[in-house]
Amino acid sequence: MTTMRSRVLRRELMVGTFGGLGSASALEVMGGAGFDFVCLDAEHSPLDRGCLEGLIRAAEVAKTPAMVRVPGHGAEGIAGALDSGAQAILVPRINSASEAAAVVSAFRYPPQGKRGAGPGRSTLYGAALMQYVTKANDSLLLAVQVESAEAVENIESIVKVEGIDLIFIGPGDLSISLGLTSPDNQHKLTEVIQHVVSVCRDAGMPVGLFRLSPADVESWVAAGVTFFIIGSDAIFLAAGATACAKAARQGA
Repeated sequence: MTTMRSRVLRRELMVGTFGGLGSASALEVMGGAGFDFVCLDAEHSPLDRGCLEGLIRAAEVAKTPAMVRVPGHGAEGIAGALDSGAQAILVPRINSASEAAAVVSAFRYPPQGKRGAGPGRSTLYGAALMQYVTKANDSLLLAVQVESAEAVENIESIVKVEGIDLIFIGPGDLSISLGLTSPDNQHKLTEVIQHVVSVCRDAGMPVGLFRLSPADVESWVAAGVTFFIIGSDAIFLAAGATACAKAARQGA
């Protein structure tokens, strides 16, 4: 069976987007747009457990795998998103190998981890509990986000943590952490990202990257990146609405 995890591990090119508006209709639109997945952003958007379940259902209607970026490292948030039916989890602000190992423990069932089994939506509310538990460790994707100077310093040890499937680079917070927010420093930020990508590639670890637009995806693919989250439902809405209003006024 082809899963989001199996595609990532095979280094297939995967392109998705963030969903943070909390709109099931927007999720269906994103699914119909041709993305490989959608990442529901519970870190920077007000998406609670109940809202996430509804959005995951909408993604499934659109036949689009749902990843959830959880608010932090907490085991409860990771388990809750998985119990709601997420096919993948993205954990923000991982700065060390020990933090990465703790996330693996929360994500995976024994013997690889310590995740508890329960009658959530992913198990058909308990009716398919053992079938789900048997397959979960092999079918679900765990990604951790590298987005700080400390994480860059520790990247060689982070990539060696067994149970991590993907390193995802967040350029926004990384630029703030490194003090490289000025446009004049963008080449330095690019060099840091290239270093992280190189370490991941040499370690055999799939690596992903956030981009505001697809403008430079081709160059990052050449560097070894195979997983992209591009923009978000809010960004696309704002860009489309702004362009429409501007064009209408120019044509009047």
